[in-house]
Amino acid sequence: MPKNLTPIQEAIEPVIIGHNCELVDLEYVKEKSQDYLRIYVDKQPNGIDIETIAELSELVGEKLDSMQPDPLPDPYILELSSPGLERPIKKEQDWEKAKGQYIHVGLYQKLEGQKVFEGHLLDLDDQEIKLEIKIKTRRKQLTIPRKQIASARFAIEF
Repeated sequence: MPKNLTPIQEAIEPVIIGHNCELVDLEYVKEKSQDYLRIYVDKQPNGIDIETIAELSELVGEKLDSMQPDPLPDPYILELSSPGLERPIKKEQDWEKAKGQYIHVGLYQKLEGQKVFEGHLLDLDDQEIKLEIKIKTRRKQLTIPRKQIASARFAIEF
């Protein structure tokens, strides 16, 4: 299983951008005995439709088949899809879009006794994020160092 997906990303991103879409994430995983290359794409402002996903799937598949040497020599299933409402927050532009939004943050180490927080992203800089969380009926601001963040994604507030 390739650990470095950068060559694949560099090959397919121009195809995706050429359709006014955004490459959100890609992953190569094994489920049961099958390998999957999952590519998550989105389109602003209203999201991506199934026709665009189908068209991109064909173009991306052709691009991957033409790469030499083959970055994925073992058989795999290519899946293109929308990241959905709870899309991951990875790139700096994702963090900028997340300002003011309700997000889910998972940490490497506990902070104030917890490793998971959900709340509104109030602000951020290169070093930390400021999150407004709710504890029962009161609101509290929490500053989280960015180097402690293991994962982040948009979340749905209930």
